[in-house]
Amino acid sequence: MTDFQSIFWNYWIAIIVIGGIVAMTLLLMSQGVVKLKKGENADVTGHKWDGDLEEFNNPLPGWWVMMFYMTIVFGIVYLVLYPGIWGGMWKWTSSNQYGKEVAQANSKYQGLYDKYSAMPIAAIAQNQEAKDMGKRLFLTYCIQCHGADARGAKGFPNLTDGDWLYGGSPEKILETIANGRHGQMPAWGAVFGEEKVKDVANYVLQLAGKPRNELRATRGAETFKQTCVACHGAEGKGNQDLGAPNLTDNTWLYGGSEATIIETITNGRSNVMPAWKEFLGDAKVHLLAGYVYSLSNNEKAK
Repeated sequence: MTDFQSIFWNYWIAIIVIGGIVAMTLLLMSQGVVKLKKGENADVTGHKWDGDLEEFNNPLPGWWVMMFYMTIVFGIVYLVLYPGIWGGMWKWTSSNQYGKEVAQANSKYQGLYDKYSAMPIAAIAQNQEAKDMGKRLFLTYCIQCHGADARGAKGFPNLTDGDWLYGGSPEKILETIANGRHGQMPAWGAVFGEEKVKDVANYVLQLAGKPRNELRATRGAETFKQTCVACHGAEGKGNQDLGAPNLTDNTWLYGGSEATIIETITNGRSNVMPAWKEFLGDAKVHLLAGYVYSLSNNEKAK
């Protein structure tokens, strides 16, 4: 993407456009050389098809020539008014146009969202109209990662269960949507080495109550206590302030197989949840948080 942000491409496209206009003008002028007097027949080019069908060197129809010149003039005017070689006389940009349309939409619909701004998020989860509005926002902006059913996918958390990396309270959900998150698990492969990584992975399997190699798990416990407790805690139950997952349950963001755990410990993980406050605004984020809260608090939301 960086290449396409270079000023080189502006000049490159401008040269092609201007070159095309000049070339078409010269071509059109060159084809207007042939003139026939009244009653005079055009020369035959020598091309024949199906025996008797011949090609004549007739001049271009006047109406056609005029339409072609009009398209050239239109192209020049368009290039002068809109961004082409320079900013254009009308100073139009797609970003400014987008901003105007967003402002118009906000002035028309913002009141619908502001209506619920003072309502507690837990109350939004119980209000069907507010929840429906939040759902429509979710289906517009969030399904690309979390899916239409909000159950997520590998690397994207399930929002319908009770397992939360940073906390599932209304305040924490609002904070996550508004400001985004950047979860990072450091890579330990170079530090531990292959065998220690396997040992720690088997200890993690033990914490989760999954089948494991007992000997490796015993060895891995020592390494875990020396290094991993800083984020995941002595019992492996994680730390929501740091976004460190609970390793003792059966909820896995990237998968809970031995191979996947080894991959996670070896290479680390980096996961980003974008911040939506600036794009959506406080009122829409508030409604969205209410809908997301309702997904994992179904009984309370009824």
